[in-house]
Amino acid sequence: MTALPVDFENRMKNLLGDEFSSYKASLEEEPVRSFRVNTDKISLEDFNKMNIFNAEKIPYSPTGFYFDYEKIGNHPYHHAGMFYVQEPGAMAPAECLDLEEDWVVLDMCSAPGGKSTQLRNKLGENGILVSNEIIPSRCKILTSNVERLGLKNVITTCMDSERIARLYPKTFDFIMVDAPCSGEGMFRKEQIAIDEWSKENVEKCATRQKEILENASKCLKNGGYIVYATCTFSLEENEMLIDEFLSNHPEFELLRVNEEVEKNTSDGIFFDGCKCENITFTRRVYPHKNKGEGQFMALLHNTDPEAQSKFSKNSKSSNVKIEKTVFDFLDGVLTTYDKACVKMNNDTPIYFNGDFDTSKATVYMKGVTIGEIKKNYIQPHHQFFMAMGESFKRKIELDCESDEIKKYLHGEEFDTTCENGWAVVTVNGCSLGGVKVVNGRAKNHYPKGLRLK
Repeated sequence: MTALPVDFENRMKNLLGDEFSSYKASLEEEPVRSFRVNTDKISLEDFNKMNIFNAEKIPYSPTGFYFDYEKIGNHPYHHAGMFYVQEPGAMAPAECLDLEEDWVVLDMCSAPGGKSTQLRNKLGENGILVSNEIIPSRCKILTSNVERLGLKNVITTCMDSERIARLYPKTFDFIMVDAPCSGEGMFRKEQIAIDEWSKENVEKCATRQKEILENASKCLKNGGYIVYATCTFSLEENEMLIDEFLSNHPEFELLRVNEEVEKNTSDGIFFDGCKCENITFTRRVYPHKNKGEGQFMALLHNTDPEAQSKFSKNSKSSNVKIEKTVFDFLDGVLTTYDKACVKMNNDTPIYFNGDFDTSKATVYMKGVTIGEIKKNYIQPHHQFFMAMGESFKRKIELDCESDEIKKYLHGEEFDTTCENGWAVVTVNGCSLGGVKVVNGRAKNHYPKGLRLK
């Protein structure tokens, strides 16, 4: 790691006092690696039975583990979406509050998808998650991660926060605002965060964060909750911003976070001129105190009386006729499914539970893409295998060390005793992708962009 910017060192000395030397020494240590079990794909109990990653429990995340394993991204379990590799401190914001299973949730700045997929694991089949990312290339990565994890009832969108506020006023029960920041908490992991740091950039980030949080508050239902989070240490982007927001919004209050998160993090900082007496309810994660990188979080609650949302969830897709070809395909490959969840989105059949109007939004993905309608048949999408694999009639279970699974992940065909037709390939019961079985040969349909080289 190169030398820290002098201005940054002076600011951190003022924040940390006697702890600064410990903080600086921690930046020379190796970053901590961790993952979170995807409980939409495999239960925590079943994952613990087969755990091979020398994993150690993260105290504030029920599904989070520290690990020591090389090239974990190449492992079949990763391809099967059993877990998501995520920095441990980044898991804390989604654990600040217990979600209701049927909530409508927004992750306003969500790529690459760690917090979004964590939130989706906390929702039930009737809950809806809207994951938004303003940068198109990053929204594609976000969408790919949601697909790999086989998550249902997720909508990925690509819009700025002002547009979201205009389209969806008072719509969401819970909003995650993981705001773009100066990245001071990532100095140990990312050299670019050091290279691009400046006091001017901190101020620029704070201005943008205020706008995003303001727009998030417009999207929130009365009685709803916001978690504001950054991976930086600056007061301007953290406590000062929250203090100013609360001064401008008397309908909001700052709450204590869940006990385990509070116990394993540090108090927020009370600064000169702070009007919020309980600003210490905000939380900080430091690399010299916790196993992980830097993080800040604040739990905000709208205390206005709950009222009926002005937003209509009625989706135009609900009234679009579904071609018989779609149901014939689903009847042929699945043992069971809910016909009411089969809808159309931009001429594409999808599986989505509930109604949420996206007709005016820029949408990359809505629910589970079933496939593409051809002349007389359906060409299934990879996401369909990943999300609906448990309900497939034809399954090909492969051992994670087998030659067949290596062939599959490299895009090759393999022999099988499975009957002809579309089949899902599974490892430890979790879907890995799809094949078309023809006379004892499994024709590979694993996406080229995901295959091992």
